[in-house]
Amino acid sequence: MQQEQPIIVGLDIGTTKIAAIAGRKNEFGKLEILGFGRANSNGVQHGMVLNIDQTIKAIQTALERCMESNPTLEIHEVYVGIAGQHIKSLQTRGDIVRQNIEDEISQEEIDRLVADQYRTYIPLGDQIIDVIPQQFTVDNHPNIPNPIGYSGVKVGANFHIITGDKNAIRNINRSVEKSGLKTKDLVLQPLASAAAVMSEQDLEAGVAIVDIGGGTTDLAVFSEGVLKYTAVIPFGGENITNDIKLGLGVLRTQAEAMKVQFGSALSDQTKANTFITIPGLRGMAPKEIAVKNLANIIQARMSEIMDFVTYHLKQVGLDSRSLNGGIILTGGGSQLKHLLQLTEFLTGLNARIGYPNEHLSGDHLDELAKPMYSTCIGLILKGYNDYENKFKPTLEEEAFENKRKRVLHTADVNINIETPVLETPIDDGVKKEETKTIGPRKKTLKEFLDSIKTDIINLFQEEDDKNFEELKNQ
Repeated sequence: MQQEQPIIVGLDIGTTKIAAIAGRKNEFGKLEILGFGRANSNGVQHGMVLNIDQTIKAIQTALERCMESNPTLEIHEVYVGIAGQHIKSLQTRGDIVRQNIEDEISQEEIDRLVADQYRTYIPLGDQIIDVIPQQFTVDNHPNIPNPIGYSGVKVGANFHIITGDKNAIRNINRSVEKSGLKTKDLVLQPLASAAAVMSEQDLEAGVAIVDIGGGTTDLAVFSEGVLKYTAVIPFGGENITNDIKLGLGVLRTQAEAMKVQFGSALSDQTKANTFITIPGLRGMAPKEIAVKNLANIIQARMSEIMDFVTYHLKQVGLDSRSLNGGIILTGGGSQLKHLLQLTEFLTGLNARIGYPNEHLSGDHLDELAKPMYSTCIGLILKGYNDYENKFKPTLEEEAFENKRKRVLHTADVNINIETPVLETPIDDGVKKEETKTIGPRKKTLKEFLDSIKTDIINLFQEEDDKNFEELKNQ
């Protein structure tokens, strides 16, 4: 069974790092990591690709390191995470009246209902990234998680539609393609992170996933078993680093190192008489920085981020009663000391750190169990979800298939069409036409089209018209 499972690669294009992870499910349904590579990200700011050339180099470096870790790997297509301030979401409603009400609701009808939402009006310059069904209704029966197998006249659903800026999406796709890869799908980063750190119990209880990345903090809220809300907060770990750099007058690399080693999200939990010694620049005297001052700067920015989280939760009317699972913090920024206490104090909800190790097999690298790789692990899980659902058809495929079925149903014939083929030139230099028949000759192309025309006319002819024709012939 293990050999039958495909190898799926997740590519996380972040503000501070680009990570590529290749994985495959084993016989127990756990992910075995087959390759891992990462590189510093230089062309991305606040989750958006700005410098395509630098982003391409970083992607190629991450891929090379991933394939160096496993020389047998061949990577051609990837699932890519997307985030940034340009991401927006909206709620819509869709319904269809079923044609064959005697049959049970099929997956094909659900796919058509979802496909209709891609025609939703969105502002100029935006593009639909994903359409996520929430709760379905069949006739007058609401809150149905999966309507397949039900029977009814009308089926509908509420949808959560995620959109993004076309140029930002194009830059991501272009960077991936110029790196020699194909983008299998774009996945919103908080949804990928949620897949990696959230269990079925969390989904039932209701949780808010807060993914604190380098350039943005992404929010995904689940309640009553479905996705209720998504949002992107335009602050992340890079903002904290810049605040430290400006507030304490140090280099950016020094600010990042102090944040990771000595940083705390609660200044009250730090000792007042503890100092960090920073080497002086070009012969200048070393600088001493109080750890409490460092914590004050971090706490101010993290409090701002959590205030945004609280604001968004209030926007959708969700509180501790509907989010029994509390808040799950993940992403690189979630590893700050005392962040759980600050989060619980400001939001009034229980909080915990979300690690992606629940879906990993036991022999994985300890490095990959860190919250900063939640998005990448979640992208692989998203790929397996698509694989197990046999990849839902695109709009173009669906339209073609429906058109083909209508033509076959209307014609109600099964014939082979004669195809005229030009013969090769003969000695007299004149080309002759011959007919190449596939199978027994039934009808010519003209006869076939005439039969369709006749069937369509009969299809729309009223019964009274038929009676009138019979009387006229008598």
